[in-house]
Amino acid sequence: MTSPQEIEIPPPSLDDVLYERKENFAVITLNRPVVLNAVNWSILRRLEAALDQAEADDEVGAVVLTGAGRAFCAGGDIQSTPPEDDLPTPRGTDLYMRMWNMPKPFIAAVRGFAVGQGSELAAMCDMTIAADDAVFGELQIRHGFGPPMLIAPYTVGIKQAKEMLLLGERIPAEDALRMGLINRVVAGDQLMEVAEDWARKLSNLPRKAVQGNKLLVNRVYELAGFLQGIDYREDEVWKATQAGGDDLNAHLKVLREKGWEAFRDSRDSMYGRDR
Repeated sequence: MTSPQEIEIPPPSLDDVLYERKENFAVITLNRPVVLNAVNWSILRRLEAALDQAEADDEVGAVVLTGAGRAFCAGGDIQSTPPEDDLPTPRGTDLYMRMWNMPKPFIAAVRGFAVGQGSELAAMCDMTIAADDAVFGELQIRHGFGPPMLIAPYTVGIKQAKEMLLLGERIPAEDALRMGLINRVVAGDQLMEVAEDWARKLSNLPRKAVQGNKLLVNRVYELAGFLQGIDYREDEVWKATQAGGDDLNAHLKVLREKGWEAFRDSRDSMYGRDR
């Protein structure tokens, strides 16, 4: 299979997500660098297996989540083909909620793009460290979609959440830090060093206290409606507003019929090529 830029895309592989135990913490790496670690069914299945491994290992006190190559995750893979088998594939939302509910803290180590589902995946980690070249954003509105997972109102303030979700612009690392979307910006060559240092510290601190404090913070948000917000597609008020809405497949039709460049121009016509 080739991408719209005629780049050969490797077939789905057991190595689409890598798991490595380091000392008393683990590193999980999304490993589809050719497509900027875009999420497809293979990533979801392998990520589920990696989370199983991290959860089952009592020696692992924290987890670093990162992406191979020049990006963390460029969102959902809109060109992904379905699996040929009948095995179940977990929903992204369910996997991200596993990270939320797992007592062990997660640290996102982000370089390059973390947009769409990638932005949400980083946000669902307990802490996020970004390289100075990192770019975040909820770009789905460019397609006419709502967010796959409504996390923005809980990670930033109401004004910033509306800016992210209504404008759909890309957010550089320093702006993401100002907005409260991430914890720290570091030089690119220091990203994994800092993330692993934080994971090591978390793993060396008293486990029960670390896990208890994660639970306490999460519970504050859950009591404020976090779980209902995440499940916004079941909200009757929201569903009523979507009747007779835009054609969600309009841009994807351009992709299929005219190719990547036409698709990108159609999707981003109001933003300019650098946005």
